[in-house]
Amino acid sequence: RSDRARAADDLASVYDVFPMLKKRRDKAAGILSGGQQQMLVIGRALMTAPRLIAIDEPSLGLAPKVIDQVYETLLRLRDSRGLTLVIVEQSSTRAMMTGGRMILLRSGQIVLEGDARGLAKGDTLKKAYFGYGEH
Repeated sequence: RSDRARAADDLASVYDVFPMLKKRRDKAAGILSGGQQQMLVIGRALMTAPRLIAIDEPSLGLAPKVIDQVYETLLRLRDSRGLTLVIVEQSSTRAMMTGGRMILLRSGQIVLEGDARGLAKGDTLKKAYFGYGEH
């Protein structure tokens, strides 16, 4: 297949994942909503047929409903395409529910790491964030 045909197929695949982008394809990225812009970022990454997607603050500035949609899409892509996701997220609660490993950094140093769902339980995460028991 030609590069043009492959790109057309990849774009069709992105539109299957994000039908809203197809409806808004004639609009400049800057006038899209925050959620649509996040979809565009993910869609552009998918065009390269990646094995790994690193995404910084996917929830930043988004309404809770849109955050859920973004994370649901990321999980669906992870499962259907075998993608590895690296999510950098200040609001870690939602990201932790995606499973996998979590690494918590403070001032560039690893202060906690392990299974994300396991760390979400109990006080381990609160202690790491807020320093319970540190003197």
